[in-house]
Amino acid sequence: MSWFLLNASPDVRDQLTRLPTPMPSGMRHVPIDGVVVTDAELDHTVGILLLREARRLQVTATDAVRRILEHDSRILAVTRVFAEVCVHELQLGRPLGLCRGDGTPSGLGVTGFPVPAGPPRFASEERPGHTIGLIVQDERTGTSCAFVPGCGDLDDELLARLSAADLVLFDGTFWTDDELIGLGIGERTAREMDHLPIAGPDGSLERLRALASPHRVYTHINNTNPMLLEDSPERARVEEAGFQVGADGMRFTL
Repeated sequence: MSWFLLNASPDVRDQLTRLPTPMPSGMRHVPIDGVVVTDAELDHTVGILLLREARRLQVTATDAVRRILEHDSRILAVTRVFAEVCVHELQLGRPLGLCRGDGTPSGLGVTGFPVPAGPPRFASEERPGHTIGLIVQDERTGTSCAFVPGCGDLDDELLARLSAADLVLFDGTFWTDDELIGLGIGERTAREMDHLPIAGPDGSLERLRALASPHRVYTHINNTNPMLLEDSPERARVEEAGFQVGADGMRFTL
């Protein structure tokens, strides 16, 4: 069975223990065939360093993201000290087939598309493709998943792209725009951090409500977001609108 990660967060080791894949004993082993990254933010890429025990690691990214990982955060440079890292360039709007570690086709394809957001604060330059969303498609059945973990706004083009997906995993970082400011633990709004808040007349819940996708899930949720509480009015509003709140161990069959 082939496994690919969409981004590699700092808790990647815990994620790997949840895979229904038997782990070989007596040897170092990373049970994935590759990582596809949407940007170079640390919470999406530090896990690449933790996958260094793989003899060969495949990373799929746009050229803009690769440059940041090579020269600014140097995550790829450090990982290469321990493992062979093969980077596959993802060109915006062009489907790319994902291959297993042995080079055989996996049957999955990915297409990247730009989303409204700025580059990481530590990036030395801004290039097109520094922050993207993904469409992951089963090449046999044609079913697809849209993955947008960070998004500062929603326009009609992006909404149309999401509506065509069978599963939508969308940025659910903050409930309100001033969430961190109100709690006294931050000075920037959600939008200033390139995360469209869920609530409000221009929030993502209202904009995404009309999506035809059968599965709509909020992911990338900050621990300050009140919808994480199962008995909260915020959770009730999300579920009444036909959305799910992402949780560890969720599985979807498309």
